[in-house]
Amino acid sequence: MSAGVKCMVTGANIKALGRAIHSLSRIGEELYFEPLDEGLCLRSVNSSRSAYACFTLSPLFFYAYETTGGTCHCKIYMKSVMSVFRSLPSLEKTVEGCSIKLNTASSCLVIQLFCKYGVTKTHNLSYQECESLQAVYNPDSCPNVLQAQARLLSDAVVHFPLTLAEVTLKASPCGKVTLRNYVEEELDASKAMLTELTLSREEFLAYQLQDQREITFCLREFRGLLAFAESSSLPISVHFDRAGCPVVFCVDDTVLEAHFVLATLSDADDASQSQNNRPCLPNDDEFLGDDLDYMIAMETTLAGASSPPRSPTFSHPVPVHEEPALTSESEEEQEMEIPGTPPNKKFRSLFFDSVIPNSGQTNQEVLAEDSDG
Repeated sequence: MSAGVKCMVTGANIKALGRAIHSLSRIGEELYFEPLDEGLCLRSVNSSRSAYACFTLSPLFFYAYETTGGTCHCKIYMKSVMSVFRSLPSLEKTVEGCSIKLNTASSCLVIQLFCKYGVTKTHNLSYQECESLQAVYNPDSCPNVLQAQARLLSDAVVHFPLTLAEVTLKASPCGKVTLRNYVEEELDASKAMLTELTLSREEFLAYQLQDQREITFCLREFRGLLAFAESSSLPISVHFDRAGCPVVFCVDDTVLEAHFVLATLSDADDASQSQNNRPCLPNDDEFLGDDLDYMIAMETTLAGASSPPRSPTFSHPVPVHEEPALTSESEEEQEMEIPGTPPNKKFRSLFFDSVIPNSGQTNQEVLAEDSDG
């Protein structure tokens, strides 16, 4: 039996959908499209599995929302979707309705834009059936939570150049949050330009901190979430633990929910300790090959599975998934190169505590991907 979805977006939600697509385009080159009874899930992950984003649009977000058949999973080339929603001002001024139709019996995802003066633009996008993309994390398990208006954080990061790859956030229980540009250790700090600004506790809507923490994450992906949250006038919640653990940025509303999970740079001491404490995992030839890093970082469900994917989970300090199929790896299998990994840097899987180095590189451990300028 074929599965699919039919939905219609109208009014200001058309621009919100477009901004969600723009935010996901800063993460990865593919858009994972998954219609469920509880809403439409749009996800993306970068090539090194160090950044993940998910938008869940509830049925109330749509003017009409209907799923048919069982659950279907597909992925679409991001540039194809961006060609539909490229001009956000044009969407707001000329488009009155957006129809999205997907049926697994057909070969394409149909997106129609109903514009003024009776003009209809139809886009037939080819897709590929795939497995469900699920990250392993849980924001509620993070002991430190900051919440602020998107405008406050946007005004803070505007002082950093667009070419800046990573930013460091330092928060202390005394009520001070500092943002500064990250400078690599091999660079002479006296010759580098340093930008630092401080926010007080009173400027945050929520400030829950157990101890002083300092985390470094990618700025480019964070800017994408800021642009969406600011246009929607929604606050951003920051959930984090310590350096080396993923930081989770959340935006919640009655009709949508957005989660951005970014890897953070790890302290050398914490990284070596966590690596020494890694449990020994058995071999499983089923997951040998080019997709090993995908299996390490993501929980996947077969596209033909009858039940929907489970809610993501994350445990500290070394999260290991309970299903043996996803935790079957050896030390030798982990020593492989990740496409898109910057030179002279070592990556750790985002949601599992395995180190995947480049051959012949230095011992510097990096959990966040360098962003394009």
